[in-house]
This record gives sequence, C-alpha cells and structure tokens, in this order.
Amino acid sequence: MTSRESLPVAVIGAGPVGLAAAAHLLERGLEPLVLEAGPTVGAAVRQWGHVRVFSTWKYNLDAASVRLLARNGWEAPRPTALPYGAQIVSGYLEPLAATPELRDRIRTGSRVVAVTRQGMDKGRSQGRDSAPFLLRIEHDGGKVTEVLARAVIDTSGTWSSPAPLGSSGLADPGEVEARAAGLVTGPLPDVAGGGFAGRRTLVIGSGHSAANMVLDLARVARANPGTEVVWAIRAATPARAYGGGDADQLPARGQLGARLRTAVETGAVQLLTGFHTARVETRGGTVTVHAADGRSVSVDRVIPATGFRPDLDMLSELRLDLDPAVEAPKALGPLIDPDFHSCGTVPAHGASILAQPEKDFYLAGMKSYGRAPTFLMATGYEQVRSIAAALAGDTAAADAVELQLPETGVCSTSVPEDAGDAAGDSCCGNPAPVPVTIGFATGLQHGRSNESAGV
Repeated sequence: MTSRESLPVAVIGAGPVGLAAAAHLLERGLEPLVLEAGPTVGAAVRQWGHVRVFSTWKYNLDAASVRLLARNGWEAPRPTALPYGAQIVSGYLEPLAATPELRDRIRTGSRVVAVTRQGMDKGRSQGRDSAPFLLRIEHDGGKVTEVLARAVIDTSGTWSSPAPLGSSGLADPGEVEARAAGLVTGPLPDVAGGGFAGRRTLVIGSGHSAANMVLDLARVARANPGTEVVWAIRAATPARAYGGGDADQLPARGQLGARLRTAVETGAVQLLTGFHTARVETRGGTVTVHAADGRSVSVDRVIPATGFRPDLDMLSELRLDLDPAVEAPKALGPLIDPDFHSCGTVPAHGASILAQPEKDFYLAGMKSYGRAPTFLMATGYEQVRSIAAALAGDTAAADAVELQLPETGVCSTSVPEDAGDAAGDSCCGNPAPVPVTIGFATGLQHGRSNESAGV
C-alpha cells in the first residue's frame, strides 16, 4: 500500500471553509488537494449570490486565506461592509483560488461519491489507521477516477440536501410532483428577479431564510398590487423567529426580526402558526398545501425554507460517530442542538471535538453542524485551523481554540415553552439594496428543518 505520509490531504468542497482549509494546510507544510463538485469554486455560494449576508466582512474572512491573498497583492474589502454572496465569490474566493499556491491544487467538476480506506471495507479493523483513504470521483463528462489521501476534511456543506416540507421528516404526499412542476421552488429563490409579482406565495419555515424570503416578497408586494404573502410556521408563536432585536450583536440580524414582526402586525404578511404540512396537491398552475389539522392554503408558489441535511451517503464505508438528533459529530451535537442553543452560545471547538473513530477524517464547515441551524462561517475557519494543526502534529495549537461569536440576543431559555419546534433553517438572506439588508449568518446558518450551503 502507498505510504500515507507522501499523500495529500483531500479537502472536499471549494467553498469558503474548504479553501480556508487548504490555506491552513499549506501554512503547516501539508499538501492539500481540493475537490469541488461544481464547475467553479464557491459553486453553492453562487446560487445564493443575490443574498446579502447579515455578518460583516470581518466574520467572512479566514486569517490564513487573507495572509495568502495579501502576499499576492489582494486588497481587503471594508471590514464593516455587509457583502452579497456574489461579492464573497468574486472579491474573495475567486482571487484566493487564483493564487499560485492554490490554483493547481483545486479540481473543479470533481464530485466525490465515496470515501473509504484503500483495500478495506467498514468492517475491517487491523491496520485500518495506517491505510490511506481512497476517494472515488465522478468528473464532468462521466469519467470516474480514484485518488488516495493521507487525511480527509469534508467541507461539502448541506446546500445540495434540502429538507422536505413534511413535518415528520419525510416528503409529503404530492410534494415531489409539485417540486417537479416548479410550483415548489428552491430554498432561496431571487424573488425580486421576477415570477412572483402579482402572485400568491407561501413561505414555509421559521428560520432566517424564511424571514428573509417573507420580507423580500413583502417588498415585491408593495411595488406590485395583487401580490400576496403567506408565512407558515410549525411553532405556536413566532417569538423565536423574531429574534433578539437590539440585543443581537449582529445589528443586521437583529433588525431582521423587527422588520418581520412589523410586516406581520401591519397585515403585509399573513401568518399561519402551528402549521404542520401533511399533503401537497397540484392543480394546473397552483398548489394547495394541506395541514395536519385540516387547514389548507392554495397559492401559486411555495418557497420551502425548511432547512438542509448533511449528505452522508458517500461516507457509508467510514466509521463515524454522529449525534442522533442533529447528525453532527457526537461531541459537537449537544453544543449546537437548536432546541437548547443559539449562535452565540456555541463554544469554540476544533479537531478534538470534530474527531471521528475514523482516524484523520473530519467533518468541517456547515456539514459538521448536520441539521443544526446555528453555523457561522467564522466557526468553520477556526475548525479547519485546528484540524490543520492536528494533522501537522501540533497538538497544542490544535487544542488552543478561541472564537468569540456575536450573541444573538435570544436563546432557547428566553422563548416560551409553547413556541414549538425550534426548527428553522439557515440564517439566510435578503437581496434588498438598503444598508440594513440581512442575509445568512456568515455564509449560511443551516440546520434542522432549517437550513445552510456548501460553506
């Protein structure tokens, strides 16, 4: 078998956290190989490029990546500005990927479909830790290849695995057909770009993604008479969705809840609480969503801001220990479960928390949070800094995790018990051109019934 020490560290995903991992590995003298399923770096971020994030550039830049860019003459953006997703790609990820240090270490159009140990299935233990990882890759055009790696960091995110509308975790009867007909959209459509004016749209979800979609539609409605906005949540009250207001240390995120409350209280948005979807019925160009309690709502379009899930199929031959509720690394799960924690309550964590029974395999970035909706991009940067240190043998640096996240101003203990399901979706965003425009947390907060993205 090939010596592991001579092999690269495979990084799955060329989003912000994946490229940050590559930058940190280079600083540690390790060889990264970045494998990206999309045609370009930041492929998932491009799909929500119209969204303006509610975290400033300060929280969206990785230190090792900035050092690499600075050596190549890059000029940093204003740290207090709120970037759109498209700006994160064009102003940060593309220049980073184009540096001489990284450009030949990134393979786009390369989808990892399986990760295993060379010559071993999941059941074999003897010699397992010393065997290289084997990654099977499908390339654009259908070609299949395999590469070996000394370690693997999976930062592939959750954007490609949206959660269904069904309250029980399953697609509702009729949901697949409605999606195929285009009546149920993707999680973050550009509603200002057309197709929603003069129509009735239902947004389902109680997280930041849903809030921003609701507010975007309300803006379209103000300019286009006949446009109607309906917002359905599973909880008995929207208290959690309204957030921490002025107590939120990310002002744009706090303003989101205040604006949402105003839209509901003024009648610009019709709110349906305690709405658990049970069936979706398509008739011609309209769709009717039926709730478990007998209520129903007929609309022209449904926006499913119900979150994302990690795609674990490609990891089926690896030995993983995941939290049973949120599908995050087991030690991390209790720290991020949205039933108990908010963005600001999650402690800094690194390689020791993210470690798996499969030695030198790590989930990082949004995928490490599984179904939990509280991921911030800055969290992912600290994760991969620690992981790179651990892979380089610097245990002290790997364990010295420090990260001060901005408090949300609301946590589970401040929400009434009858608030219902904490499931929201990612902290997603808003394409409005005004300074208070809100968007994802730093790159998508995804989660349980919630959302998040390949960052």
